[in-house]
Formats: sequence, C-alpha cells, structure tokens
Amino acid sequence: MKVFAISDLHLSINNPKPMDIFGPAWDNYLDKLTDDWKEKVGEEDVVLLAGDHSWAMKLEDARLDLDFISSLPGKKILIRGNHDYWWSAIGKVRNALPMNMYAIQNDSLKIDNYIFCGTRGWSLDDEKLVSRELIRLEMSLKDALSKKTNNEKIVCMLHYPPFDKNEQETEFSKLIEKYNVDFVVYGHLHLPSNKNAKKIIEHNHVKYFLTSCDILNNSLVEIK
Repeated sequence: MKVFAISDLHLSINNPKPMDIFGPAWDNYLDKLTDDWKEKVGEEDVVLLAGDHSWAMKLEDARLDLDFISSLPGKKILIRGNHDYWWSAIGKVRNALPMNMYAIQNDSLKIDNYIFCGTRGWSLDDEKLVSRELIRLEMSLKDALSKKTNNEKIVCMLHYPPFDKNEQETEFSKLIEKYNVDFVVYGHLHLPSNKNAKKIIEHNHVKYFLTSCDILNNSLVEIK
C-alpha cells in the first residue's frame, strides 16, 4: 500500500466557479490532476486530502464534488479546510461519504501499517480558534497513539501550515513532535504569494509535506 497526498482541490461541479482566475497554475487543473492520480494510485492505495475540497455551502450541494473524488482510484481520507462550509456535523458528513472515503475529526483511522489523524488548524493570529484546534489535534493524536500496536507510522493531516510564516515551530508542531508523528501533510498556501514555500521540511525527525495542488503542479506527492 502506498500513501499519496493532495489538497485544496476547490471543486465546484454543482455550481461552476472557474479557478483559472487565480493564475495559470489552475488552467485545466482537474484534467491534469485526474491524469496524474490515475497514473499513480491503485485501488489499495490511500490518498490524503488536507482540506478545501469543495466551494459548496451545504452538504447536499457538495455531493457531485465528493462523487468526483470518490470516482478516482484508492481510499480517500479527508479533513476539513477553512473553505469547507458544507462540512457540518461529523456524523452527517460520514453518512454522506461514499464507501471509499473517510473523514477524520477528533479521532484517527488505522489502515495496514499506517494510522491517520489530524485537524484543520487555524491562522496563528486567532488565539481562541488556535486553542480549540490544538485541543482537537491532541484528541486525534491520543486516539492515534492508542491504536499503535507495533511499528505503524503515524501520519498527521492539517489544513493550515504547522509552522509560522518564517517556518519556525509553533504549538502545533511541538504537539506533533511530542506524539512522535512520522509524517505531516498540510495545504492552504497558494501561488503566487507562496511560490518560494518549501514543499518538504524535515524537523526533529518529522517530515512535513506541503500538498496544495497548485504548488504541486496538480500532481500527487507520495508520503514516504
């Protein structure tokens, strides 16, 4: 089983919202992403989607976007992004997801030799929401640790970056390292303002992957 990641698809199949207004990286991006996904991913592989899946405002309006993701190969694991307004109560979200898709919120999911956990995170200038997200992250990390029976790898998903704008550690990265996470995937950052952002950062034995689809040229990254 291989593990891949991508984020910030910003789908709008039900109510088309052109993404190419945000720059040339978004030209025909879904075609490029679909071709790359089908070339790399097998049905037994896992694809992590670190938030901002759909522009929809309501769960029922996100159905076509979720069906599109479901139609692609592999098992998909989702966390919520800041633009996922359709993401309502977690029970309703899980009931709406196709069988090959999973949503993480305050918990974790074990598949083969991997345990997946995470939360949305938030902008560091909002102390109240950061505090709430740190609580949710620790709940998810504790749940992941409770499922570790051998040498499983722990993969943590965040939507917001776990570092500050200068790539310095934060309470998020400290908590991640406290729980001995192996890999972290995150998104939220976009071109052109983040054209120099590092795609992979290694810090205190943790490997961090930036997975925003425009920054990755609409190509999935393998987590290894």
